[in-house]
Amino acid sequence: MNAKYISIYHKLIEQIEKGIYSVGSKIPSEKCLMEQFDVSRDTIRKSLQMLEQNGYINKVKGKGSFILDTAKFNFPVTGLISFKELSAQIGRTAETIVEKLEFKKPSKFIKEQLLIDDETSIWKVIRSRKIDGKKIILDKEYYNGEYVEKLSREICEGSIFDYIENTLSLNIGFAKKEIVVQTCNEDDRKYLDLDGYDMVVVVNTFVYLDDGSLLQYGQSRHRPDKFKFVDFARRIQQNI
Repeated sequence: MNAKYISIYHKLIEQIEKGIYSVGSKIPSEKCLMEQFDVSRDTIRKSLQMLEQNGYINKVKGKGSFILDTAKFNFPVTGLISFKELSAQIGRTAETIVEKLEFKKPSKFIKEQLLIDDETSIWKVIRSRKIDGKKIILDKEYYNGEYVEKLSREICEGSIFDYIENTLSLNIGFAKKEIVVQTCNEDDRKYLDLDGYDMVVVVNTFVYLDDGSLLQYGQSRHRPDKFKFVDFARRIQQNI
């Protein structure tokens, strides 16, 4: 049987997630919670300590405990999924804004990433992702023009992967990803609602067709408080 403080902890989480306590509001005092749940002060303090440790509240000395914004957007590190597909899964209000769409010769850096020569043009696509009214993802993507000859703003507002697979009849096979944390740059400040954050989490991605051809290099730049990166791993048993 769970200890009382754990049970109260889960009840408070349920109230927070239902919006009974809104983001930024003050949670009831220890005395009020003691009366509400008919338990000791020590029990309530243990419950609040768990809430604080798990990012649900911020305790301010002399003022009380305040509800934090716990909304997270699960970004699957190992998966290969478009933002349109991902936003449909989470059931949140999401919007893609095409900030820039260019067909151009690549810079030296992009040539090195896509392993192409000076004669190959690329599509440069910059898209901000708005979730619940806030721009919190900035995607910078570069597509090899040999495989993607045409793009439009309409396609980019939807799913480029869907266009590549169902219109161009190319099979996207796999991706390689790297996650780093970087200081915000000029584009981050221009296109994102950073709310005071000066760092972003960056996922560098190389997307390949099923024949091993390198199709796309991209950077997905995330406001750190809104995202958690999820993975699933199973340990392979070793017979030693």
